[in-house]
Amino acid sequence: MGLPGSGKSTIGRQLARRLDVKFIDSDQVIEQRIACSIREFFAREGEQAFRDLEEQVIDELSQNGACVLSTGGGAILRAANRAHLHQRTQTVYLHSAPEEVFRRLKNDQSRPLLQVPDPLARLKELYAARDPLYRETAHFVVETGRPSVSTLVNTILMQLELAGIVPAYPR
Repeated sequence: MGLPGSGKSTIGRQLARRLDVKFIDSDQVIEQRIACSIREFFAREGEQAFRDLEEQVIDELSQNGACVLSTGGGAILRAANRAHLHQRTQTVYLHSAPEEVFRRLKNDQSRPLLQVPDPLARLKELYAARDPLYRETAHFVVETGRPSVSTLVNTILMQLELAGIVPAYPR
């Protein structure tokens, strides 16, 4: 979990590959169920309807067993999601400073989040509201900064190994 643009999908896919488990992106599951983009659903049905559906999907997916689950950045806004993720999974918070996320995404036109007059200010607002919730939910916090994806995956694997959650993996 982490802010939009923190690397959840990219790192999650690589981590799943290394662990030899399935990668599941909750946003992709939601889009398959609603047969349209989240952006369209959000505009048509509103945030409440989206968050209700997201809560259902996370409830189901958090009971899946061995997999790497990537959630939308706002999933932690619901207490039920935080509880399900913390109690049923080993949750990793990919901590990224708003300035770092902005640097990565400033040219990304596909992110509705950045289609505002001051995207950096918006990222700072999201960070202020969500960082405490991410930390409350997470079992592990990984600073994303500028390391490569493989370095971040190795860092996560090492934390999981040290906690006795997964066996040691060759690097």
